[in-house]
Amino acid sequence: MSIHESGEDYLETIYLLTKEKPFVRSVDVANELGYTKASVSRAMKILREEGFITMGEDGGLKLTKAGHKRALSVYERHTLITDFFAQNLGVNSVTAEKDACKIEHVISEETYLRLRAWMVGQGYTPKELK
Repeated sequence: MSIHESGEDYLETIYLLTKEKPFVRSVDVANELGYTKASVSRAMKILREEGFITMGEDGGLKLTKAGHKRALSVYERHTLITDFFAQNLGVNSVTAEKDACKIEHVISEETYLRLRAWMVGQGYTPKELK
């Protein structure tokens, strides 16, 4: 199952919102990302068809096992890259966050794993392990 960058952003947003509240709807995702309800609705349909989310009759969004795995992967990449820029390069947190959001989708697996290993070697604990 392959999804585009925007799909990964939606999954990451659903993941983060479910950490804050037990019930997440499309409107919550739209509000968080600043997108129209129509855009989010189309994206949720695609993510449902791809098997990354389910939607209850009450409108509640839930990540499937595959969706949770993908969302967690994107979230970890995002936070690790953000932290690398901010903590090791002195990039201000706003810029580090924006740049990480772009890079998390295009960084190769090899480069990411080497960066992660280096960060762990420096005492960094990946977010999913905290």
